[in-house]
Amino acid sequence: MEIFETERLLVRFLESSDLEGLHEMQSNPEVMQYATGNVKTLTEHEKELANLIAKYEVPNNDFWVYAVVNKESKEFVGTVALIKDGEDDELGYRFIQRYWGLGYASEVCGGLIALAKERSIPKLIGYVVDVNIASSKVLVKYGFTAVGQQLCEDIGLPETKYELIL
Repeated sequence: MEIFETERLLVRFLESSDLEGLHEMQSNPEVMQYATGNVKTLTEHEKELANLIAKYEVPNNDFWVYAVVNKESKEFVGTVALIKDGEDDELGYRFIQRYWGLGYASEVCGGLIALAKERSIPKLIGYVVDVNIASSKVLVKYGFTAVGQQLCEDIGLPETKYELIL
């Protein structure tokens, strides 16, 4: 099911056919270095993907992870998430390394902000590990402001919390 699209990208529900791309992305230590979660085996990713797909049918689901696909090539390029974090709605994105530097994070972030406005979400937050300068720049570009700092317990690095009032 399609969620939204941007100029070059389509954001849709994850499908079982996304396993290869998901595994390529999340088994890469460079992709996972600033993210919550560990590098996993193909079998572990198969279970994770099935779990994420099953969440689409859960009433009052508050953990939405979607596939990001290149509209022209139809290739899986990454994921974008909208997840409840306490009272807040947290956005997140992750891309296969070979798609870094193409502006996809910025493009999908803009699309997710538009979706949040359509859904009357009052505020979005994002956590970025401080050394991940590229992701910080994306959030600041869209008007997010830094509202706090903490140590990311999962990876042991300082991170900044950003928020955008919609």
